[in-house]
Amino acid sequence: MEPVVTVGLDGSPESVTAAHWAAGEARLRHVPLRLVHAWVMAPPATAGVQDADVQDHWATRIVRDAAKELREDFPGLAISEELVAKDPVEALLAEAEHSQVLALGSRGIGPMAHFFLGDIALDVVSRAEQPVVLVRGAEREAGEPLFPGGGNVVVALRLHGPSESLLEFAFEAARRRGAPVRALHSRALPPQAYAPWGVGPDAAKHLADDAREELKKALAPWQRKYPDVRVIEEVALESPARAVVRAASGADLLVMGRRRKSPAWSRRIGTVVHAAIHHATCPVAVVPHD
Repeated sequence: MEPVVTVGLDGSPESVTAAHWAAGEARLRHVPLRLVHAWVMAPPATAGVQDADVQDHWATRIVRDAAKELREDFPGLAISEELVAKDPVEALLAEAEHSQVLALGSRGIGPMAHFFLGDIALDVVSRAEQPVVLVRGAEREAGEPLFPGGGNVVVALRLHGPSESLLEFAFEAARRRGAPVRALHSRALPPQAYAPWGVGPDAAKHLADDAREELKKALAPWQRKYPDVRVIEEVALESPARAVVRAASGADLLVMGRRRKSPAWSRRIGTVVHAAIHHATCPVAVVPHD
């Protein structure tokens, strides 16, 4: 199957915003865009449930209206439309297998710049084998572009364990956008760093210096591979979740990692990723890695 960027549509304004992001990403990657809407057909004998023809009408309209809008805004971009009458999670996971990126909309709650991540998106993010990008509904003035650009690509690194797929995604995204990579590593201070009067400055400095050396070492091969991409290194001695959400403010994209294989007792996505996808204001890419 040819390379493609896919977006899942559910008829919400947030999914249309995600479709605009996906169209821009497809143009940057020089690949087609695929619009997908999946739904479970209601049993025809169920009382009070719309019949199959009505369901099909609305499903068709969701995809057709989005395609029309995108063809006007992205002339020349190849766009295909797909309706899938099956469980949305399973349908989107199947689409993700054949896509370079899968984009989904995330709903903001009122005036608060927070994500409301539904069960479908959460299941897809935690199980997909390809990167999933969550895009929140845009709040903008008339005529203001949805994604103005000019920011950076933030990649959050743990520095323990493999990060190749994560860094490759971030550097490629930055290269395509002509943006810098802002590589962030954050760690909370251990109990022994605290003195009775507060944080011991020597302990904090030692920890920060060690973290900077680890970060430089992790980034060095990628800076050689992408010499034209400017890299901003940042170490934060605070809650990783708080540091990541703060760094995402004004960014073009936040890139986070998720282990493909997690222990049975652990979350499918980590607490830092969970915080980021609920509170970061920019699109959030969740990249699975080994």
